[in-house]
Amino acid sequence: MNIYTNSDSLSLALSTYRDNKKIGFVPTMGALHKGHLSLVQRALQENDWVVVSIFVNPTQFDNAGDLEKYPRTLKEDIGLLSSLKGTILVFTPEISDIYPKKVVSKQFDYGGIEFEMEGKHRKGHFDGVGTIVSFLFKIVQPNFAYFGEKDFQQLQIIKKLVQLEKFQVEIVGCPIIREKNGLAMSSRNKRLSKEQFEKAAMISKTLEEVRKKFKTHTISQLNELVKERFLSNDSIELEYFEIVNEKNLKTAKRKHKKNTYRGFIAAFAGPVRLIDNMPLN
Repeated sequence: MNIYTNSDSLSLALSTYRDNKKIGFVPTMGALHKGHLSLVQRALQENDWVVVSIFVNPTQFDNAGDLEKYPRTLKEDIGLLSSLKGTILVFTPEISDIYPKKVVSKQFDYGGIEFEMEGKHRKGHFDGVGTIVSFLFKIVQPNFAYFGEKDFQQLQIIKKLVQLEKFQVEIVGCPIIREKNGLAMSSRNKRLSKEQFEKAAMISKTLEEVRKKFKTHTISQLNELVKERFLSNDSIELEYFEIVNEKNLKTAKRKHKKNTYRGFIAAFAGPVRLIDNMPLN
């Protein structure tokens, strides 16, 4: 495993790998967990070489406090990656390498999906995502890039970005990896107290209940059910719950047989914001 701290050195190294070789790419913000490692392992299985980037991107945070408190565990991350079998190139750039003049996002038109759910609550978030992913794709030029379905809306944004920027990369969505109590694995889980960690399991349990009742309940009834579940606890605060059409991420008001639906929750355990989603039909 080799570590590169600037884009020039990574580009030079990758130039020696490209001949008849497949390059996989897993972009991360570090604080790695089993969910990240599952992406890297799949990438290793399907490619000759794998690049893993570790960079906490400031432009996709709409809350300065959240950016400041985001866990940074580079030494531990390197240790986890070194335990995997296969050729891994780790890219850990400085902010000045990504944003040489000013830390600001480019603006993107994703066709409206950027204004749904996370877009309503995190202004400019997906412009930040597009900015960093575009930069990384240009440097790495991967054949395949791997993203987890926990950030399902982001996954759809990345697919749209590839179309907009005409990147020659196939986007691979990978299943959510969960803790034993059902909580979706996230770097932010490291900020939870033991009590918060256990009580946050209600997020996935609520989504599972919605999934089981999706055939027999209306969307309005399911919305009320979720509100009641969160009102009946004093530990996890609901920010939003939405049932959306997977195709366009539009909020669904009623069900149609031909459509595929997914439930999304964003909630707070103290100051820690958690998200999760689940297919419903």
